[in-house]
Amino acid sequence: MTLQASLAVDPAFVVGPVRRRTFGSFVEHLGRCVYTGIFDPESATADEDGFRSDVIEMTRELGISTVRYPGGNFVSGYRWEDGIGPVDERPTRLDLAWHSSDPNKVGVDEFMKWSKKSGTEPMMAVNLGTRGVQEALDLLEYCNVKGGTYWSDKRRENGAEEPHDIRMWCLGNEMDGPWQIGAMTADEYGRLAARTASAMRMIDPDLELVACGSSASFMPTFGEWERTVLGHCYEHVDYISAHAYYFEEDGDLASFLASAVNMDHFVESVVAAADQVRAAKKADKRIHISFDEWNVWYQQRAESKPPTGDDWPVGPVLLEDRYNVADAVVVGNLLISLLRHTDRVHAASLAQLVNVIAPIMTEPGGRSWRQTTFHPFAQASQLAKGEVLRVAIDSPTYETKKFGEVPLVDAVATHDAETGEVVVFAVNRSLTDEVTLDVDLRGVADLEIIEATSLSNPDHTWSATADDDSSIVPVPNASATVSDGRLTATMPPVSWNVLRLGGTR
Repeated sequence: MTLQASLAVDPAFVVGPVRRRTFGSFVEHLGRCVYTGIFDPESATADEDGFRSDVIEMTRELGISTVRYPGGNFVSGYRWEDGIGPVDERPTRLDLAWHSSDPNKVGVDEFMKWSKKSGTEPMMAVNLGTRGVQEALDLLEYCNVKGGTYWSDKRRENGAEEPHDIRMWCLGNEMDGPWQIGAMTADEYGRLAARTASAMRMIDPDLELVACGSSASFMPTFGEWERTVLGHCYEHVDYISAHAYYFEEDGDLASFLASAVNMDHFVESVVAAADQVRAAKKADKRIHISFDEWNVWYQQRAESKPPTGDDWPVGPVLLEDRYNVADAVVVGNLLISLLRHTDRVHAASLAQLVNVIAPIMTEPGGRSWRQTTFHPFAQASQLAKGEVLRVAIDSPTYETKKFGEVPLVDAVATHDAETGEVVVFAVNRSLTDEVTLDVDLRGVADLEIIEATSLSNPDHTWSATADDDSSIVPVPNASATVSDGRLTATMPPVSWNVLRLGGTR
């Protein structure tokens, strides 16, 4: 059965600019993300600094903009000083967050080297779990002060003559979570965030600072946490964070495919809380969202459980989800949600980059490959340019256990005024039916199809492996046509679709 859906594209209806920081990622000292992930001296692809060049190439192919580092839960027990200076003199420390050991072979200077090689912007997190204002100031001095002070001269001694000049800083991580080392109430954290931010701005007033928001929309303090925290630190920060993970639960694929409904709710609720504080304070500036952890993560699987007992391994297998076709479609839909809210979501980080719930997988010392989720991210990062347009979608609906009645089709469009290109990103959430999408293009100049692709598979559970990561890639959608200012394309069930148009017909 083929169903019908429609939307209109008009450059007059602008949400906001496409922001490169929407396409950020996350590298935490967790599992094999760092050790045998980005850093693997035993790999045949390792460069002179021990970084895997194949991972660097894939990071560039993904189009990653920012990378949040070094956590995550890890940061709430991290002593950054352990990761600087001669590598053979660095201590090995217990990581309580993930019941592992960290040898500190990779620290801030190594990460900055990797960041330059991969063409990414660093987004540094400070430890406000077991540490506080002074340690944050010390790290900022080490990274951003040119020289002539204790910590800046230490950096220069360690081989980084010029400042790292990190612009974006996270003030702790998930401090509302009882799993977090040093977890706090909103009142406690808000006061600490305000003190830390105010002090950091005394060194560099132009920093971009991110306060911790809720760890999930199901947290009992969600909404009130944002209101209380921003009540303390509104004047001192630029962003509040949001974190969300999704997974198919109890075979309920229909609800899982509608996960972006929750992300939409999350964003709009945080915006409402932030704007309530703005109104109460009669402030001119707006606080925006850094959605700096989001992905599909099957938290109940065995590989998501940290080791226990006396074993504290280095780089254990943790959170190594193998993603299937349905997971990729959900990741694409979550990107649609982030783009749709580009007026208030100014940065986002796919968690994480390598091995740990990641689009890129590696074998220690061996092969690397792309997971299914790699492709929608890479396409959106490459093709979304100019401005995000508000599109009105007329779609059939279906019933879900979690979200009630939701549209089968979700979509967003971007328009690049310089080139005239329009790109429509769309998902078909139907488990069984094709949907023909009709796009009204009369609001833009005559266009022709540059490319049209679909990512789908009759077997929604298909996953990529090191031996076969090319069988599930976006393929040409031969059904896409343009006639009389209208684009039509038939989208397969459970599919991610990209329709790129440009030129004069």
